[in-house]
Amino acid sequence: MEYNTLRTQLIIPEYGRHIQEMVDYCKTITDETERNGFAEIIIEVMGELNPHLRDVPDFQHKLWDQLFIMAEFDLDVRSPYPIPTKKDTVNSKPNKVNYPQSIYKYRYYGHNIRKMIDVAITWEEGEKREGLFFAIANHMKKCYLLWNKDTVEDQVIFDHLYDLSDGKIDLRQVNDQLVSSDKMNNNNSNHQSNTNRNNQNHRNNNNNNNRNNNQNSNNRNNNNRNNNQNNNRNQNVRNNKG
Repeated sequence: MEYNTLRTQLIIPEYGRHIQEMVDYCKTITDETERNGFAEIIIEVMGELNPHLRDVPDFQHKLWDQLFIMAEFDLDVRSPYPIPTKKDTVNSKPNKVNYPQSIYKYRYYGHNIRKMIDVAITWEEGEKREGLFFAIANHMKKCYLLWNKDTVEDQVIFDHLYDLSDGKIDLRQVNDQLVSSDKMNNNNSNHQSNTNRNNQNHRNNNNNNNRNNNQNSNNRNNNNRNNNQNNNRNQNVRNNKG
């Protein structure tokens, strides 16, 4: 008996030892036509082992690359794709992902707030512009309370808005107040409750649809069974008359 511990290590264990042995055998075939045909058979078998990946783009390309990897890049067959090399495939390193170049203060407000501020400061002075400033401040307060459930003073929001706008929006000396923290927290809670309720309703509807589909399937089966019984009964009557 040959133990797996005494065998060579599998290059791609997901395909198992039988596929690896097929690849090793393919390398020993001297006839070029037979070798190419056997390689295509291996690709078909590998595809059957991954039916869930058939719709993935470049699925066949991936299989051919894996074939050459299991052959340790020592397989002389025709491939419909560029033949990979050990340097490009196995020893290659993923591309470096750069960190964002701009690190914002008060990140809990989100990037859209900064876009809104940039647009607001371009408006002409007037009531509409002032109203937009307060709308932005209220939205900032809402974002702040989503990040920190505790209450927040309006002055804190005004200071942050002044800082984010580079001093171009200054509401620190105004007497108007923003929407209260309690009201905003209630709105956030109601929004979350509505979201949870909608998700639950969606799940209930799916369950009801599945139940109805199963009931319809059972009804069809019962109808087919009744039809078969009627057909058999009619056939027996005809046989008796004959």
